[in-house]
Order: sequence, then structure tokens, then C-alpha cells
Amino acid sequence: MPQEQTFPLDPSKVYNSMDELTLETAEGPLTLRMGAWISYDPVRIHRMVVKEKVLQVDEYEVLGPLESKLRRADPEYYKRFVGLKLVIDYPGYSCGIMAKIPFENDPVGFYKWWRKGKHEDKVYLSLGRQIQLFQKVSLMDPKMILKKDRDLLCV
Repeated sequence: MPQEQTFPLDPSKVYNSMDELTLETAEGPLTLRMGAWISYDPVRIHRMVVKEKVLQVDEYEVLGPLESKLRRADPEYYKRFVGLKLVIDYPGYSCGIMAKIPFENDPVGFYKWWRKGKHEDKVYLSLGRQIQLFQKVSLMDPKMILKKDRDLLCV
């Protein structure tokens, strides 16, 4: 029986969609083209590229489609990764706007929309970003901030 050829990860190589890569899976080693990997396990590939930085990929041929796949395959992971770069429907704008803009330019309005408007599920804010927002709001409009958020600042 002929042995299947494997293609171990080469950290110095920039992979395009047609390049083959062998990765360990629960079922054993699996060899797929990069274009197939982004459909098979987009979160794993994204982590290897962005967090672990062990996999280099072509920005247009692989990274763009990968991020598009992530949005559908794992919306929670995508939302956490994108953070304030996420495009949202925000009051006063006729079309979608990057969450970072009202976060920075209208912290009180963003706070009302995000926390009091019950849109926490729409934009992920790390603890650091939450504290940054709560500090700005407590300085600009202290009566606006909820007790639980004020308590977080006093810890």
C-alpha cells in the first residue's frame, strides 16, 4: 500500500489556496489544500495565522476568504476577533458604521446603545475596553452609568 505524502507546516512559507498542508486532527493526520482547510476548520487556521503566528498565508487569496468564512462558521469567535472594527447599525447613521467611531467620539451615546440598549451581544468589548468606556462615561455623565459598571471602576 503506497504511503500518503504529507506536507508538514513550513513557518517560512507563505501559503496560497492551492498549497497542501497536513495537520493533526482527532482522526489522525489530514492533508488538504489551504483553500479546503479554511472551509474545514476556519477557526483553527485563523488562530494559527493571527494568534499563534505559525502559519503565513496570502492576504488576498487566503486571509480574506478565511475571515469571511469565520463570520458564518463561528460568529462569536469572529465578533471577539473583530471587536470595535465590527460594522454596526447605530442610531443617527443611515448605514453601518464601525463601532470604534461612536465608542471614541460619543462614549455616552455608545454606552446608552451598548449597555442600556441591550446590545452587548452585538459588539464584544474586552474588560479593558469596558473600563475605558465606563471611565469616560462616569466623567462625562456620572448619572448615566449603571451601578454595576460604577462598582467595577471602584474595585
